[in-house]
Amino acid sequence: MWLHLYLDFVVFVFGAVVGSFLNVCIHRMPREESIVTPPSHCPHCGARIRWTDNIPLVSFILLRGKCRHCGARIHPRYVVIELLTALLFLAIWLKLTPWERPPAHGIDFLTIVIYWMVMAGLIVATFIDLEHYIIPNEITFGGIMLGLVLSLVHPRLLEAHSVWMGLVRSLLGLLVGGLALLLIAMAGEKVFKKEAMGMGDVKLIAAIGAFLGWQATLFTIFLSSLVGGVVGLILVLASKKGWQSRIPYGPYLALGAIVWIFCGKELVNWYFKVIQG
Repeated sequence: MWLHLYLDFVVFVFGAVVGSFLNVCIHRMPREESIVTPPSHCPHCGARIRWTDNIPLVSFILLRGKCRHCGARIHPRYVVIELLTALLFLAIWLKLTPWERPPAHGIDFLTIVIYWMVMAGLIVATFIDLEHYIIPNEITFGGIMLGLVLSLVHPRLLEAHSVWMGLVRSLLGLLVGGLALLLIAMAGEKVFKKEAMGMGDVKLIAAIGAFLGWQATLFTIFLSSLVGGVVGLILVLASKKGWQSRIPYGPYLALGAIVWIFCGKELVNWYFKVIQG
């Protein structure tokens, strides 16, 4: 038991560390800056951040959310992303490591790592889209290529029994997701006489399909449309957004993909049982 708790703690800390790096990506990628150099620094005064002031979750609390050098406010987003990444990494770990009842084929550690990579990409895409209304090609095109490669390396991720079957399912997910959202975007442009959806969203769902397969893309599109529609309507009724306002769709796609990973198949099975009486 204590070993399991220790491993859970290590995973949580690892997720927070990854979240700290994701903060760098979220800040620099839209500005076309290197995510490697220069080292972490205050965006207000430019002072280099010491490692003791860059401990995920802890430093924000100790510094009371302010830069040690200039006293400028540190955006709460930084600690939110660190905590969110840590919790999602831990949730994936707990879901796929049932120590009490380990699966017959053993714990699939490679799938855990791949899901962590998917979570990291979705977090970066979400927060960049929320702030800048774009999703960088490094995330979308990079995700598509990585998903295809990993379907060959680990076809079990797509429940395939051979390398080529894994690649076929990855390609099918890419095409079904990308084409479905592309058709929706084209139809929306015809109806509203302007761009209704960015191509970044189309490429993001294609990347999700490359990792998770075609069923995941259809589920993601359905759930993201449902949740996005409800939230958009609430914002309009609350007079915070007009009918013609831009609303980033990437975060809803990310939410749909995350729900699929954790319980998508169970929800689909439950739905069909309900409609069948």
